[in-house]
Amino acid sequence: MNTAKTPGKPRLVISGYYGFDNAGDEAILLSLITAFRAICPEVQLTVLSNNPSNTAGLYNVQALNRWQPGEVYRALKEADMLISGGGSLLQDVTGLKSLVYYLGVVWLALKLKKPVGFYGQGVGPVTSGIGRRLMKSIADRVDLITVRDEQSASDLLEMGITSPPVYVTADPVFVLKKEYFRSEQESKFPENLRQINQRGKGQPAVGISIREWPLFNEKDQLVVAKLADKLSNSGWRVIFLPFHYPTDLAACRRVEQLMKTSAQIIDKVVTAREAGSIICSLDLLIGMRLHSLILAAVTGTPFIGISYDPKIKRFLNQLGLHPAGEVSNLEYSHCLSAVNEVINNQNDFKAKVQRAVEVLQPKALLNARLALELAAGNHRLS
Repeated sequence: MNTAKTPGKPRLVISGYYGFDNAGDEAILLSLITAFRAICPEVQLTVLSNNPSNTAGLYNVQALNRWQPGEVYRALKEADMLISGGGSLLQDVTGLKSLVYYLGVVWLALKLKKPVGFYGQGVGPVTSGIGRRLMKSIADRVDLITVRDEQSASDLLEMGITSPPVYVTADPVFVLKKEYFRSEQESKFPENLRQINQRGKGQPAVGISIREWPLFNEKDQLVVAKLADKLSNSGWRVIFLPFHYPTDLAACRRVEQLMKTSAQIIDKVVTAREAGSIICSLDLLIGMRLHSLILAAVTGTPFIGISYDPKIKRFLNQLGLHPAGEVSNLEYSHCLSAVNEVINNQNDFKAKVQRAVEVLQPKALLNARLALELAAGNHRLS
């Protein structure tokens, strides 16, 4: 692959959890690419991916194998800047190895004297001693930090990271707008997704996006199944939407098997565009996955959130909302009350969320603007 830089065109390398069949992280990548090209159409983007051929085909970018040190080294050597993010890369809850990997890529870029920006990241929790020491030693040396919420900024400060200045922006996915997903609906769906979208037209549809998590126990799963049965018996279509394939699919199937009524399960990998378009067509979303909730917010779909990680509460708080419950302690009556509250007050709910989204969208675009200014040598873009 030719990675030579074209004169005058900023060259960015993007490092994140890309190419792993996770619709949430793919939505982040889609939003980065959308934002960068909106501000600077001539930008050259190279993505470090677990599945470079798929990433290149989906987004019309150059993509390299993230596990090949030589390829990563060459890409960084020829780049103007490394973008680390977005997403929840800077945490060790899912294991120290991932934190070491992402900070390792940052370290390599710094050794090559390349500017580095943390892009719209959700920081923490970082609980291990080695993880916190790595964060302090490496994050203090990057050139730009933008985070998606106030608590992420506080977590950085608590770890002793005081340089560079931290910008509190918004999750990158807020740059994606409802019209984008509407234009993708149905006409570009694979046949099996078109059939799901068409089936039961005239019935309200609820999507359920859950995930594998140690604390999401059988009692919690029974609560979700009972909630789905309640909606199904009230005339709703129930559609399970796995965001991370195939692990979320297993979680969805377990809950579906606990139901007494029938439900549909999307049993294939969905792209970010497909996930957003499906959510856009729903009347309600019940979600554990953060980016299922964010896509619901940007597409104007009413939703309730189930919290399994601090990032869910942080996001809901930005919108003036609260979770319907937390994993390991879900209560059916509380969840049903939250669903009824949203259904019975849809117009007020949509208006409240839309007001928050309108504030967050320009902040999400600021992630890209600040990064491009740094890549261009700190000359402010017009």
